[in-house]
Amino acid sequence: MTQLAPKLVEATPPSGDSLATGDRITLRDLARAHGVNFILATFVDLNGKPCAKLVPTSAADELEAGALGFAGFAAGLIGQEQHDPDLIAIPDLDSFTPLPFVREGLALVHCDPHVNGQPWPYAPRNILKRAIAELATRGMTAKVGAEVEYFLVDRADDGTLAPADKRDNGPRPCYDARGVTRMYDHLAAVSTAINSLGWGNYANDHEDGAGQFEQNFDYADALTTADRVITLRYILNVLAEERGMTATFMPKPFTDRTGTGLHLHLSLWSEQDEPLFPATAAADVEADARGLGLSPVAYGFVAGLLEHAPALQAFLAPSVNSYKRIGTATSSSGATWSPRKASYGGNDRTHMVRVPDNKRVELRSGDGAANPYLAVATSIMAGIDGIDNSIDPGNPSGPGQAPEGAAVLPATLLHAVEALRHDPVILASLSGDEATGRYFADAKETEFLTWHAQVSNWELDTYLTAF
Repeated sequence: MTQLAPKLVEATPPSGDSLATGDRITLRDLARAHGVNFILATFVDLNGKPCAKLVPTSAADELEAGALGFAGFAAGLIGQEQHDPDLIAIPDLDSFTPLPFVREGLALVHCDPHVNGQPWPYAPRNILKRAIAELATRGMTAKVGAEVEYFLVDRADDGTLAPADKRDNGPRPCYDARGVTRMYDHLAAVSTAINSLGWGNYANDHEDGAGQFEQNFDYADALTTADRVITLRYILNVLAEERGMTATFMPKPFTDRTGTGLHLHLSLWSEQDEPLFPATAAADVEADARGLGLSPVAYGFVAGLLEHAPALQAFLAPSVNSYKRIGTATSSSGATWSPRKASYGGNDRTHMVRVPDNKRVELRSGDGAANPYLAVATSIMAGIDGIDNSIDPGNPSGPGQAPEGAAVLPATLLHAVEALRHDPVILASLSGDEATGRYFADAKETEFLTWHAQVSNWELDTYLTAF
């Protein structure tokens, strides 16, 4: 990943309608400068569901003034009941994103939900902002890169799934040049779109499962990257639908194929934009017996991730289906690329925390169901705990190995919920107290039990005449 300064708007304003100078730039100014007629005022619930209202540019001033209300209970999992007051969507103008490749004259802006004039503690974007503020009290900022994987599929009338590319059916299709070429129009359209926004798309590839792809963009500050993941999912869905396909981020849509990850590349920086993970001080370099070239800050951050790994999985792998990916033994390609224990090592993709170089660490246990705001926020808070308490991560593990006593990642969503409930640091990492964390845990337990109550074909095949 190459560094890109956070910036969402790259389009050249139409001549004669340039942005105002000297005065505060308004949402209406941005919309007019980019030829935008309608704005998707967007936020996500705790599950990552994108919620939006389509606002005409003529009403942009009202949107910016906090006049746009949502019935939170109807929106989704966001901590509201039917009797609660409106969620008010306050747009963050830094996130303004023209989307002419989706619809001419359309833009998106990410919003921070408020209730009664205060940031709503159950809103994921507000939760990430809180974690960023915690870092700031320590003179630090976070930068994040995200690897967005997804499948392109068709769903038959009987519900069965198949890759949208019918020729994409081999057991080891990763990096297959022919598969990429057959999906050239889709991949090129997505790449062109996000490059027009200044994201710095640098690779588009066929992943390890038939029908699976990944499209990469440069890392940025934590909030910008989380916004971009949500925006990219929207773009992928719309552009795939226009070609008669479905883009899915479901962690494990096929039993015999590799699942979909959301790998996060994390690093801490000083307020002066100096990297804090490399061991630059002579004493730190000399004392680094582990040999990864990391500073004490970086090792503490890694230790926090490992210490809180089981509870973190409730946010990194937040669906019932997630644990079909984590618990699987193999796939048709011979690998799952999904860690099963809380271990770390060098440039080795079998570990939960991979250290590809001394500038960042890669957290590999997240999947396509992860809400990027929550995944990044809780990871930051786990890392802060490791730094604040000087937790020792131990020595890095060798290839394909995990140290004796390394925590085994939860086997099911219910196990992850129980780990979350017993981890006060992660439970309180959402809102500073445990209320939001407990609300999330309760919702995920209900999700698991609702699935568990369904009678599956496996049960009929196994038990119908077994007794």
